[in-house]
Amino acid sequence: MGTRGGGLYVGRRAAAVGAALLLALLVALVALAALYGRCRREAAPPAPSPRAPGPTAPPPPSPAASSVRRLPRHLLPLHYDLELWPQVRPGQTGPFVFTGQVNITVLCLQDTDAAVLHSAGLQNRGAAAVRGPLSEPGAAVEVAGLRQEEAGEVAVLELSGRLRAGNRYVLQLGFQGRLEEDLDGLFLTRYTDQGQSSMLIASQMEPTYARRVYPCFDEPAMKATFNIRIVHDPSYVALSNMPAIDVSEVKVENGSLWTVTTFNTSLKMSTYLTAFVICDFDYVTRTERGNEIRIWARKEAVKNGYVDYALNITGPIFSFLEDKLNVSYPLPKTDLVALPDFGLGGMENWGLMIFQEASLMNFPSDEFTRRKAMIALIVSHELGHQACDIFSFKFKWFGNLVTMNWWNDLWLNEGLTSYFEYLGATFVEPKLSLDKIFYAHVVQPILREDSEIARSLSESEDNIKASFSLMFLFDNITYSKGASITWMLSGFLTEKLFIRALTSYLKEFSFSNANQDDLWTHIQMVVDAQDEVQLPAPVKQIMDSWTCQNGFPVLTVNLTTGTISQEQFFNKNNRKSTDSYNNTWIIPISWMRNGSSQPLTWLDKRSKIFPEMQVSGSEYDWILLNVNLSGYYRVNYDQINLKRLAHLLENDPEAIPAVSRFQLIDDVFALTDFGYVPIETALELTKYLAREDELFVWNVVLSNLIPDNLESTLKNHGVYPLLKKYLLKRMLPIYHYYAGFISQNVDALEDDYFAQLYLEKLLATACWLGLQDCLDLSSELYAKWRGNPEYKIPFLIRRTVCCYGVAVGSDKEWNFAWEMYNHTDSVEEDDDILLYAMSCAKESWLLYRYLQYGLSDTLFSSNRTSVIISHVMAKDIGHRIAWEFVTENWPLLSQGYGHELLHDVLKIMGRFVKTDVQIQELQVFYNATLEEDEREAITMLLESAKLENIERRKLLNKVASWLENNVDD
Repeated sequence: MGTRGGGLYVGRRAAAVGAALLLALLVALVALAALYGRCRREAAPPAPSPRAPGPTAPPPPSPAASSVRRLPRHLLPLHYDLELWPQVRPGQTGPFVFTGQVNITVLCLQDTDAAVLHSAGLQNRGAAAVRGPLSEPGAAVEVAGLRQEEAGEVAVLELSGRLRAGNRYVLQLGFQGRLEEDLDGLFLTRYTDQGQSSMLIASQMEPTYARRVYPCFDEPAMKATFNIRIVHDPSYVALSNMPAIDVSEVKVENGSLWTVTTFNTSLKMSTYLTAFVICDFDYVTRTERGNEIRIWARKEAVKNGYVDYALNITGPIFSFLEDKLNVSYPLPKTDLVALPDFGLGGMENWGLMIFQEASLMNFPSDEFTRRKAMIALIVSHELGHQACDIFSFKFKWFGNLVTMNWWNDLWLNEGLTSYFEYLGATFVEPKLSLDKIFYAHVVQPILREDSEIARSLSESEDNIKASFSLMFLFDNITYSKGASITWMLSGFLTEKLFIRALTSYLKEFSFSNANQDDLWTHIQMVVDAQDEVQLPAPVKQIMDSWTCQNGFPVLTVNLTTGTISQEQFFNKNNRKSTDSYNNTWIIPISWMRNGSSQPLTWLDKRSKIFPEMQVSGSEYDWILLNVNLSGYYRVNYDQINLKRLAHLLENDPEAIPAVSRFQLIDDVFALTDFGYVPIETALELTKYLAREDELFVWNVVLSNLIPDNLESTLKNHGVYPLLKKYLLKRMLPIYHYYAGFISQNVDALEDDYFAQLYLEKLLATACWLGLQDCLDLSSELYAKWRGNPEYKIPFLIRRTVCCYGVAVGSDKEWNFAWEMYNHTDSVEEDDDILLYAMSCAKESWLLYRYLQYGLSDTLFSSNRTSVIISHVMAKDIGHRIAWEFVTENWPLLSQGYGHELLHDVLKIMGRFVKTDVQIQELQVFYNATLEEDEREAITMLLESAKLENIERRKLLNKVASWLENNVDD
């Protein structure tokens, strides 16, 4: 499954209040305990594109989602004959239904008097029947009854006779279901194309939604072939996994005509990979090595060339994966469909991949942008599934051929595919630096998250009791930690051996099922057959230490003695006991000494002495571990080595690879957050920054020192003027370098991927610190736009320029932003920027007027009002204005927002709580708006927020003290 975009399941969860709300509030406030109270999720590097969801994790599903009852193993499905008839005509208003018939050929493995299969939300249609055994023509087994068990999502065919082991039978069931707009199972979605309202029907089956579309054996290991037939309105085209082999017409009893599209027989596949799209789309096409590739989208999008880029990269990525894995794609066609509304970034259905529209579309005028990088990553991810699906790599972890036995090994699907998506994307876009982008987008964010999540990559089946927990497997642990562990595995094996083992694995388990131990066995076979790579333990023992335990290690290094010890990385500020943190790992250690790479070594016990790592008394004798982040762990150096590394950075920063500089700084700030080292240790590593020319390194520094969500807090503390002087002195070289491009030739940055991602943060910080050149530049570009509304402020800095253009201006600049927001030709991404920019005004009356505008249904859609309040409340001069506005207008606001707005308000106002008086003020309001049983929890949360803020101020005092002593260095 591709990454889920925002919006899936939101409708189901909107009404969840009470305990769920309080839990959310607690999480939001506890997250403030990081450096400066940083909310790690907000401070993490951005996804590859702000315009569309990139590879990020899915939101949790509704608790009412389906159960994961396992089926008895009496019957094994071999083949499905499936007909679906969505009874939808263009222009109809609904409600809509679909009907169908499924005939399932099964092999009886054990005598039984009942046939049990999955079915959820479907009504029986006609009498169920069982034909067979097929070896006896005309034979049948009488169905005594058909019972639906909604709780277990199964249908039970109770039989008068017995099905006998070794014989084949056909289960025949008619069914009917409702077509909803919920983006699961078989769903309907509405959209606009060329000014006309339209509808389409599509499917999303993973993980357990196929049973909502047709009765089936809905488990990944129960593969079968499929013959699929779709009945649909003649104005639509029908797509499925295989090519269409016949299109005909049928006239029903009322005389109306319908089209029947019949598809070729599929290869063996799991039910969650069956896919259907019925639409009125156009497509573009090309052929790659005999494989027809079609990309379907709204006619308007195809005509304007929005999917041309996706078409141009799909074939080359396919070829790259074929060559890399030494396998050939077995299907004759591949369809990629861009849906205007889809809950995921993409879904890897075999032969019919379905994407969220924004995941495939790029404006032809764009050269190289982060949108292109995002498209390349998402397409590469889903093609990684296809390629390996097909060539047997679908251990539901890479392909669709070798499928996992059960969802507990999902990481082998999504983790490995997430690893290969970066290989494919950097192949078609060589401008992307593989190691930098992989660390910035995958490893660094998941290291932040994994330290707070108590689950392992490979879950035991017993831990998966319901779809609620099953859906939680589609998270960043599965995707990003899985990819990071795969990166490490490929690193210590060498890519050559890794690919050789994967190819061997694919060939043996093609079109069948396996578990992670099968993969370890094949890797072990490859390792045993050569002498170049020597491992300290069997592959299974090494990898189980990473996949079957939660968390990850931190290595503590004493280079005076050469001792390295390991422990699980955890927050020492919040834990009284370490008893539950006693995991150990078998850890590959890549390292360099004084700039020279050293042979890989291993830490295979709690602590170990490495004589070769003992350093001398020379300040030029230094050690660097985990070079280029080849391993999934953090490193805590002793003070001697840290001082030498800091000295090295000040004199020759490029002696340490850029990714390792990023990692070194990220590690030391994480160690500070979690109580391993004092903040002063982290700050020492920032002295060299005047010589740092990598934006992605600067971004990790600024994200730690000045998190976006706490800018107003910092500005109201005595640390601000010291931080301003210290940082600006170091920022000026890189600022002036990029400001020159902005002023003279911003198009020259089109090939600089990290400028596309992180230049905004650099510019925003410079302006926030009061750098006059930055304020003047923003004012100049904003004035240029005011003078000529056709002028486009460069998108990569548009948010900051608009914000500070309004901030340093008067009501004229604010009014222009308001005018452009209401411009009929404005696009959503510009609207979001302007909504934010108007909250940057420095005049209180402008902010109050803005909030008043937010109450008007004629000026704003209802979903914008809470955004306006949150933007204003987060500003240093706006939080009191917004708070008073909320309390004064709560009777009106509560009608549209209720608890959801309360959550947003508390999350932001909690950053400013420092005294009992402030707590009492908030408490009075919440007492008047919440039920009695919720008030006590709010009191505790507010008290916790006060304590967190007190601790934060203590931390800021330490930062200020250090800056006072080092600001002039």
